Amino acid sequence: MTMAEGKPNFRVVERLKIKIGDAKNLGKGHSSLRDGHCTITLDQEEIFRTATIEKAIDPFWGEEFEFEIPRRFRYLGVCVYERDRPLGRVTVRRDQLTSFNDKDHWFPLRPLNVESEVQGKIHIEIEFGENRGRLGVRLNEACELAITNGNCDPFADVTVRYTNDKTETQRTKVKKKTNSPVFDEAFAFTLPGLSGIHKQHIVGQTPTADWAELIVTLYHEISSSNTVFLGQVTIPLQGRTVSAWYFLQPRNRKSSLREDQGFNYPSVGSLRLKIHYTADHVLPSHNYERLKHLLLNSHAVVPTTASTVYLLGEIIPNKIDSAQPIVRILLHHGQIIPTIKALAYWEISKVTDANTIFRGNSLVSKMMDESMHISGMRYLHETLRPPLERLLAERRPCEIDPARVKDTTVISHNLANLKIYVEDVFKAITTSALKCPTVMCQLFHTLKEVAIKYFPENKEIKYSVVSGFIFLRFFAPAILGPRLFDLTKEQIDSQTNRTLTLVSKTIQSLGNLVCSRSNFKEEYMSSMYQSVYTEQHVTAVRQFLEIISASAGPEECTQDTPVTLKEGMLTKRAQGRKKFGRKNFKQRYFKLTTRDLSYAKQKGKESLCTITLSDILAVERLQQESFNKNNMFQIIQPERILYIQANNCVEEKEWVDLLTKMCFSNNKRLTLYHPAAFINGTWLCCKSNNERTKGCQEVSTSVDHIQTSSVDVDRELSRIHALCVTHIDRFDSVLILKT
Repeated sequence: MTMAEGKPNFRVVERLKIKIGDAKNLGKGHSSLRDGHCTITLDQEEIFRTATIEKAIDPFWGEEFEFEIPRRFRYLGVCVYERDRPLGRVTVRRDQLTSFNDKDHWFPLRPLNVESEVQGKIHIEIEFGENRGRLGVRLNEACELAITNGNCDPFADVTVRYTNDKTETQRTKVKKKTNSPVFDEAFAFTLPGLSGIHKQHIVGQTPTADWAELIVTLYHEISSSNTVFLGQVTIPLQGRTVSAWYFLQPRNRKSSLREDQGFNYPSVGSLRLKIHYTADHVLPSHNYERLKHLLLNSHAVVPTTASTVYLLGEIIPNKIDSAQPIVRILLHHGQIIPTIKALAYWEISKVTDANTIFRGNSLVSKMMDESMHISGMRYLHETLRPPLERLLAERRPCEIDPARVKDTTVISHNLANLKIYVEDVFKAITTSALKCPTVMCQLFHTLKEVAIKYFPENKEIKYSVVSGFIFLRFFAPAILGPRLFDLTKEQIDSQTNRTLTLVSKTIQSLGNLVCSRSNFKEEYMSSMYQSVYTEQHVTAVRQFLEIISASAGPEECTQDTPVTLKEGMLTKRAQGRKKFGRKNFKQRYFKLTTRDLSYAKQKGKESLCTITLSDILAVERLQQESFNKNNMFQIIQPERILYIQANNCVEEKEWVDLLTKMCFSNNKRLTLYHPAAFINGTWLCCKSNNERTKGCQEVSTSVDHIQTSSVDVDRELSRIHALCVTHIDRFDSVLILKT
């Protein structure tokens, strides 16, 4: 693979959603119970980790992860562990991901070994001397090599094999602490039977063998006598000059400019995954102007079924695929309310049973889901995080199903625990009406208005149409899966997961209280439901629904208390705030709010340092050579720089993007910065000895296309365009039906 030249007139944005289901036949022949978890990796870098399922033969995780991919990668990996011991891994090549999109698939688990861990590529130049008697080989550089126990000290053996099966090997120098070494070394070989260095010395001589192949093998050096295999390249020597990038392969596998076809090792079980991978090629804005105009004017088109938004919902089979980009664009341009109103009027005009309004898989329902997810995430966190943190910290048993407990005498105690958690969550929700975002309130008012118009005799319709979204499709799913909604980073055990399920069930039933007193489906839930089926609860729900669907929406309260945007453990280098002391690396718990960035020794501990957002002059990635560490970025302040290492490339991108957006409007924001660190009196990037000298490179926000709003409109438009191209065969049939 040769490097691309010139800058393309588009950008590529990759995103991956993966749901880890269950595993079966783990370690065939072993029937003992296991404590198992999974990790998701890009090449060898761990990105996410599931909860541990305890004492299960065929564990079920049911966890979903979604993230933007910040770098090039070759393989997506999902590894299954029994505690700290790897059992096997699923490896999917990047170019094969789309073939598995949106369908459950059982993947074979392969054992982990040195051969299966090969990754990376190397740039090699091959040149033959006159009469093919001599061979010159240059190793320029390698990149993305595998890391062994946190280290990579690579070197390469360069071996030429002749047609008489004899070989000759030369070796590069060892490059310390880098998985992207620059070798820049040249090696010379001469055919057997030839002698001398200069051209005239080999004239008239006859070689005893010819060139067969070149083998370049990379190793990580642990000690002078101990190495770890990193990968190999085998190239036939056919007399042609070559300068190319080669992917590393396991031993004795022919190499090429293309990636290998996978690893064929025996299966040690299977894992069920559901993958959705997208790679959007985003063109400059002017290419999407006509499409954007059609979308933004959909609400004014008569009939509604001729509007662009409606037609996209019909052409694209999966409604959520079309709803997501459409909603983001409409929200950004302030057209979401009139568009959903127009669609809702059309949809409800076809409904005869008031109990089925907006309950199906319709475009309006999916657009409402996406609108709440985008505009209501901060509200969701403010409302549910406190009661869920208590639930997760206490982990009281709440099982009330007699079929699930060994001793039925504990049910009354468990029921009391469950009531406490349900009341905590219920109170948090019903007292949060004034915090509900204005956009959500306007949407709820619109749906209520439409429903009342078509079903004026139904006095409960104004409540049911709103509760169906806010309780059933907003709060209940977040309670059921708090990790998916970023409400917690903690691993959730099976008992706590069951508690969350019971709380979510009860909250859903409470949302339905205002319009029905339907019989409960599970007999064991009767005691729980009876305790919450009170006039007090009904009144609280109705008052809550009235406020969030009022015509003007509740008055927005001023944000006196800062809202937490992101938090987690990161590794920082000492800033030099103290006159004396080593500038070493330490783990700290970072928290970014709407007001400042702070860090402490642990979550919940007193802050050691607080940086106001106005003092953050730039946030930029740091060159790996600065500290020989990956995934590092820098927070530039007026008097010092804070260097931070994220746990993986996805986390690094999330922190950098969010910090950049929060500080983008700072009037003191820098235009130049140093991409490397100031170490031992020198900037490693520009070699200046003056620590106060201006930066030597433009900040990325000055030269790259970075969206300062929460919506990348061009990307969403490119997603719609790509979906239309994918389903172009449906255009004629849909348009014929609508005419």
